[in-house]
Amino acid sequence: MNALEEGRALELDFGKLASISQGGLLVLPVALQNADTGEVLFIGYANQQALSETLSTRQAVLWSTSRNELWHKGAHSGDLLDLVEVRVNCEQNSLVYRVRPRQGGVCHTLDAEGNARTGCYYRSLEGDGAPLSELDFGAGR
Repeated sequence: MNALEEGRALELDFGKLASISQGGLLVLPVALQNADTGEVLFIGYANQQALSETLSTRQAVLWSTSRNELWHKGAHSGDLLDLVEVRVNCEQNSLVYRVRPRQGGVCHTLDAEGNARTGCYYRSLEGDGAPLSELDFGAGR
């Protein structure tokens, strides 16, 4: 078990964007949202190249901050995200990719039954210092 991804301790990374900026990398945060259900699937990052690839392929392409390379979501796993729409916020400093998943799994973590989760937001925070609670969405979530 990966404690950060599956545990109940709160370990928010408030330094993530600072570490990206320090490297001189110009990226925007991207919220990926299921266009049919409205569920926020996960947050990623896009540089100009990732955005251009997303628009030309009509599939979600992001910038992997951990691997320092373009990441075509689902290219290896088959969990492709077809692009429905790109939205830009009022300050033009973040994006929303409204997408349609081709198959069930989106998150790289698995639920208790070993199924790929359809989104990465499967825990809730009730209060400061409280443990994270796992949400029960049923099989495949």
